[in-house]
Amino acid sequence: MKDIKEDPICQHCGKKMSKWAGTQLPFGGCTTWTSEFLYVCFNDECPYFVKGWDWMWNNYHRHASYRHMLDPDTGQTNPFPVKSNDALREGITEE
Repeated sequence: MKDIKEDPICQHCGKKMSKWAGTQLPFGGCTTWTSEFLYVCFNDECPYFVKGWDWMWNNYHRHASYRHMLDPDTGQTNPFPVKSNDALREGITEE
């Protein structure tokens, strides 16, 4: 387990990431993380999120994007798929 003392900063936009403890994923599928929560960048102006809309459309013809996510147990970062700006916000436990 990684020792994260402060909320991490998104490497794409420099904003503080939010603690997210959602249990149900609106896009379906199963989860593969073991952490009680994840850190997710919910900055709607983050270049990673903004550019993701075009990238997903150009590569997969899907109206979706992704947010930067960090698993505090493993230290791994991954894209976290979303279908709208508001998707997954109900799982934010701290801003």
